[in-house]
Amino acid sequence: MPGISIHVVDVSRGIVASGMQVELHALGPAPRQIAKARVAASGLLEAAALGEVFSPGEYEAVFDVADYYLDQGIALPAVPFLGRVVYRFGIADSAQHYHLPFKVTPWGYSCFRGGA
Repeated sequence: MPGISIHVVDVSRGIVASGMQVELHALGPAPRQIAKARVAASGLLEAAALGEVFSPGEYEAVFDVADYYLDQGIALPAVPFLGRVVYRFGIADSAQHYHLPFKVTPWGYSCFRGGA
């Protein structure tokens, strides 16, 4: 099952980060936005385009961390430590599924290729 899945968890509060806006872009000679959506109550980014077969190449996911925490009523400094987090990754095999778990707090994050 090819494609990309993105799962976002607010580990500072032990909940999924529903409502966080995430964008997915293809980079390279013809950059394009693939998806822009808010994380669902399941913690997943639900966008039909994520089920596509992706060509080998470089991609980036952009997570609006500061806006998410501000929307949740969490006090942040006037200049947040994390505003928009850009995570670049590569796809080598179009036939594989690429699962990106994103774990976040206002002060740090982890994103890696997980098992789907």
